[in-house]
Amino acid sequence: MTELILIRHGQTELNRGPFFQGQIDVPLNATGLAQAARLAERLGDERLEAMVCSDLLRTRQTAAPASARLAIDATPDAGLREQRFGLFEGLSFDEVDERFPEAFAAWQRHEAGYAVPGGESVVQFHARVVAAVRAVAARHAGRRVAVVTHGGVLDMVWRTANRLPLDGPRECPIPNAALNRLRIAGDAIEILAWGDDAHVAGLAAAAGAAAAADAAGAPPACRR
Repeated sequence: MTELILIRHGQTELNRGPFFQGQIDVPLNATGLAQAARLAERLGDERLEAMVCSDLLRTRQTAAPASARLAIDATPDAGLREQRFGLFEGLSFDEVDERFPEAFAAWQRHEAGYAVPGGESVVQFHARVVAAVRAVAARHAGRRVAVVTHGGVLDMVWRTANRLPLDGPRECPIPNAALNRLRIAGDAIEILAWGDDAHVAGLAAAAGAAAAADAAGAPPACRR
């Protein structure tokens, strides 16, 4: 039996609006870096024996403070990358709707077998994610491992553990930098706790309030 703590990366600028981020290599923004620092403090009490992360920059940056604090290398794993969205990557939903209306309409039906041109279908993505997560568990059998990955990856794990269909939109909460605890024994994936983001509470809201104050021309003393 292996315990995994799955963690979505910290916030990026594309997380702040409806964008297709996919596998483009976007860095954390200031809020995301603060979330990563808080995450490192939280993981200090977890008695971790290994760390694994997606090989994309935003997950490596999220893992780095905890890796340094715990003196545990975060091993990159491309199998834990976000779903590939092909033509849509880096574009807002409005831009995709304007430039690729037929493909966007097809994506909005949330059919598991549909793949954006140049991207992965949910069926393909799910197979990759489950194989990668089970491989991590097998490599670290009987240990407690932190896995820093992406929102889509967590959605695939949630659906698998709860025996939910792959069709349809995401239904579970997946906060940035939250802890999601799993137990894996053989082929069975059991969720122990989900969406624990107490350690980063208020960071994203504070950043949003500061941005609103800047836009309104508020003086620096009002930007709390």
